[in-house]
Amino acid sequence: MTITADASFEVLPFTRTCRHIWEDGDHVLIGVSPGNSYFSSERITSLAQWATTRFAQVDFVYADLHVDRMFAAFGYTREHAEKRAAKEIKAVRRRILKGVEESRPPQAEIRVRALSEFQSNPVYQLLHRRVLHFLETDDEFRKGCEKMALHFVGSKLPEGESMTDAQLQVCFDYMAAELPFFVDTPSILDVPSSVAAYHVRMPLTDVLFARGGGLRATRNQAYAVVRPEAAAATGPAPGTTPPVPPQHTAAQHTAPTERNVDERRAA
Repeated sequence: MTITADASFEVLPFTRTCRHIWEDGDHVLIGVSPGNSYFSSERITSLAQWATTRFAQVDFVYADLHVDRMFAAFGYTREHAEKRAAKEIKAVRRRILKGVEESRPPQAEIRVRALSEFQSNPVYQLLHRRVLHFLETDDEFRKGCEKMALHFVGSKLPEGESMTDAQLQVCFDYMAAELPFFVDTPSILDVPSSVAAYHVRMPLTDVLFARGGGLRATRNQAYAVVRPEAAAATGPAPGTTPPVPPQHTAAQHTAPTERNVDERRAA
């Protein structure tokens, strides 16, 4: 459904620490995948209007890495995959820019950037190498990534078919490009703290925010499910599925009391 400009969102911080970071209101990152109908320009407008009343800075980051490889791995010819990926990436950028423009943000800063723009960022590069390292060496992390791939893509495969090793690898590469922002957005974007806001809970969240060793989110990195309130009554919002061909597609936490930007600055 389309969310109107004055709609409210349900907020489910993953941990108590995530809730505290949310209440700090420094920064929120909203990731957007191409080919996802959930992120209409109207939804982006609502998210932008809502986020700018609660955070000092807002970033929309859209995935544009490995999209063509995803299409190719799931049935498109190489040429068709490249054309389809370019079309989807262009469309998602256009929707985000339109939604942000129509939100008429007040004092808060909103930035819209592609994932590929961070490839020259040294902190992002380091975090990306760490993600790849743990994929190779940490069984717990790898199993979490496998679960995430199967959650978003595997269940959409034709009945009786399993993901091939090549398909799983391209899913890993697609996710690895995004995961630095779920581990340490504050260091990448030079903000005091940050909330990664997503409309569904990622299967990998349990690993990234668990205690112990391995690849873990930094202490000033939070994660929260943010979805329209109506979704709570009708069921989960549709997942952010990595782009695949149409024939293949298919712990409760209390929300914090939210303050607007002026109230937080006066505190």
